[in-house]
Amino acid sequence: MAKLAFLGLGLMGTPMATRLLDAGHDVTVWDRTTARTVPLVDRGARTASTPAEAVTGVDTVFTMLANPEALDQVLGDALGALRPGQVLIDMSTVGPAEIRSIARRLPSHVTLVDSPVRGSVPEATEGRLIIYVGATEADFEKVQPLLAVLGTPHHVGGPGTGAETKVVVNLTLGAAMAALGEALALGDTFGLDRTTLLDILAESPLGPTVRAKRANIESGTYPPNFKLSLALKDLYLVTQAATQELPIAEATLSWLEQATHDSTTDPDFSAVVETVRAARFR
Repeated sequence: MAKLAFLGLGLMGTPMATRLLDAGHDVTVWDRTTARTVPLVDRGARTASTPAEAVTGVDTVFTMLANPEALDQVLGDALGALRPGQVLIDMSTVGPAEIRSIARRLPSHVTLVDSPVRGSVPEATEGRLIIYVGATEADFEKVQPLLAVLGTPHHVGGPGTGAETKVVVNLTLGAAMAALGEALALGDTFGLDRTTLLDILAESPLGPTVRAKRANIESGTYPPNFKLSLALKDLYLVTQAATQELPIAEATLSWLEQATHDSTTDPDFSAVVETVRAARFR
């Protein structure tokens, strides 16, 4: 049993922290919305009133926060309480620049492991996340048993490479969703039957995207498993990290910006399909 702190109990953080707790670990939780800690406390977790209190005396600290600004704010309180020998595992998607900034600010002999994830709420709940781990070999071996509770950890290279890998993956995820929207729009132009076309696309290179989001598309409702605002943030991170022109990423970003403008709520990012279809081809 390890003594852990988990900071950030949003749509993803709550099921992740729950899995670590159910695996028998001693887990202290913190979230800026205190009510989110209650279900975990009811299952046996400890609660902390501040990030600094949460990280005091634990072996490993997990962070799962929405964006670089939120991570900066939380760590601004926690960094001074970290002690040599502790490990900070950041599972947020915040981009390579933020990970480098955190590494520079960590107290001496505190280890940073960047471990952003692919997957949304169902995968987090069921422990099926794909985890991209940037760490030394020794540090990966140290954290792998903890990460295995949450999904499948892939050691992608040294420190920082987890964040870099996630940026690459995010480009493909966003582009695939926008491409699905364009494919359906083209099918509409031809007058093809929507159900038949989705059947065909499910067997195409877009198959995983179609199968994951088909229910949303067919119902015209987009309950947020992966919020549009987070997908937009992720594509901004792609373009910010790039040192060359990425026209597909730029086009995808434009579609996500338009979808955000069209939405009165913060739906699932698959809502971009509706934006692309509405634009049609002219």
